[in-house]
Amino acid sequence: MKILLSDAGKRYNREWIFRHLTYEFEQAQAYAITGNNGSGKSTLLQIISGAVQHSEGTIQYHEDDLIAADVQHRFAAMAAPYLELPEEMTLTEFLTFHQSFKAFLPGLTVKTIIALLGLERAAAKQIRYFSSGMKQRVKLAQAILSDVPVVLLDEPCTNLDADGISLYHRLINEYCAERLVIVSSNDEVEYKFCNHKISIMDYKE
Repeated sequence: MKILLSDAGKRYNREWIFRHLTYEFEQAQAYAITGNNGSGKSTLLQIISGAVQHSEGTIQYHEDDLIAADVQHRFAAMAAPYLELPEEMTLTEFLTFHQSFKAFLPGLTVKTIIALLGLERAAAKQIRYFSSGMKQRVKLAQAILSDVPVVLLDEPCTNLDADGISLYHRLINEYCAERLVIVSSNDEVEYKFCNHKISIMDYKE
């Protein structure tokens, strides 16, 4: 899997968030997108995911062939603080629902994922009653453990305590070595495993 950005840019009204971004993201590599708060890191990640439309340039997913833009979302999974979970569902119900449209990696079941997260006691609890840290663990699991070649993580350690951060790094180490990972963050703890670093500040007007 490769993701190719060619002269990509995003504008809100008359303000350019970034421009002239040409870059190639490759499989089995990890990339950090850094920059000041409010500089457009999250916007770039959402554009790569297909959730937000870019204003200029092109963004292409390539596997063996070019992947059509309207199905690119099938090849990526994303976790971000602003992406909400269905709070009326229990944890078991949510993970079961999730795998109905985006399967988990081979060998992983809902039960094993809940154990991996250390949330066995919360399996039958509605997500509305989870702490912010518990919710973040679930968000990371549904992204990192989905059977897709591209994993997109926006400020992945938000609301995590030391044990949660340790879990995050274990999931990355165990499940992401052969995949394309992009992390948007200003905190080196979140992207210390990345072997490439891109500053959004380099693409400002």
